[in-house]
Amino acid sequence: MHHIFQVNTHGKGTYDITGEVKGFVNGCAVSSGQCCVFTRHTSCSLVLMENGDPRSRTDLEEYFERLVPEDTPYFIHTDEGPDDMPSHIKSVLTNPSTTIPVIDGSLMLGTWQSLYLFEHRKAPHRRSIIVSLVGA
Repeated sequence: MHHIFQVNTHGKGTYDITGEVKGFVNGCAVSSGQCCVFTRHTSCSLVLMENGDPRSRTDLEEYFERLVPEDTPYFIHTDEGPDDMPSHIKSVLTNPSTTIPVIDGSLMLGTWQSLYLFEHRKAPHRRSIIVSLVGA
């Protein structure tokens, strides 16, 4: 089974997609299995992150801004602007996909875990997310 949905971003940041993924899993007749979530883009990623304090996501975003700053003089892949190559590097350092176990028909996320699309580009984008559920 699979589900495809879109996330409209308004620039850099984290966007909670947990509800959409949980809703799909809850609507399927799978008791036990694996849920794979994948984004089809090279300048955003997916992260499992703290959901209790939004400052943790702010810290994550700030860390990546410092780790891979824009306007780095040795980047040559800058056709789409100063955030072009930094966005690709941030995506590689995180991941385009994640897998979450499903037990008793529910995603087995921890109490303080949520799934976020991590947008690395300044400009708004429409991101495609694919959810695949395999199980019995």
